[in-house]
Amino acid sequence: MSDETRPSRTAAVIPAAGRGVRLGPGAPKALRALNGTPMLIHAVRAMAASRSVSLVVVVAPPDEASAAEVKTLLADHALPERTDFVVVPGGDTRQESVKLGLDALPPGIDVVLVHDAARPLVPVDTVDGVIEAVREGAPAVVPALPLADTVKQVEARTDGGPELVVATPERARLRAVQTPQGFDRATLVRAHETVTDNVTDDASMVEQLGEPVVVVPGHEEAFKVTRPLDLVLAEAVLARRRANDGF
Repeated sequence: MSDETRPSRTAAVIPAAGRGVRLGPGAPKALRALNGTPMLIHAVRAMAASRSVSLVVVVAPPDEASAAEVKTLLADHALPERTDFVVVPGGDTRQESVKLGLDALPPGIDVVLVHDAARPLVPVDTVDGVIEAVREGAPAVVPALPLADTVKQVEARTDGGPELVVATPERARLRAVQTPQGFDRATLVRAHETVTDNVTDDASMVEQLGEPVVVVPGHEEAFKVTRPLDLVLAEAVLARRRANDGF
């Protein structure tokens, strides 16, 4: 089978080493429970729900004990048999952790998703939409939603005093970006080998290469669980899914 006719294979990398201090004291954010199941397991299942995803790489906290704990966690929960799962220790930053996840990918993976463990409820249609856009030729794809609120650019202060508004960006041109973000593997690897700035997402690294990043529709349920109120909202989404779909 030629490269042109060989179906592309997709892997998802899930960095899960963050402490999640804004959620308050307790277990690392990815291990906090939603409906009795760790957020990480929900996030892994969300990626594995796509029949296009053949491998999920979970990047655990750097110490060996945490990596062993995550391996046990995956083994203890029912996950799709068609999908392979790998756990690797992460780095000190998210960027380092994603790079270590990329290094763990075997040959033959052409499309890579990078997904936040703290977005446990992303629907499979969103995952598939990102993968399809990469397969159609986009080197980088992000799911995103229009903003509901007006955004102000301010002159930041570190003393806690009032901040001066310096601009009001045109809201119609702004998007709130979610994950999974999807990439042509070679492009993402090159970005991690080239860009040394500390960035908040992988798509911005590809932007710095001068490569195009395209946006596909995101979903309101792909929100990031960051604060205690987000946990309440996530539980409500799961309750609705159970009532409507038997999720």
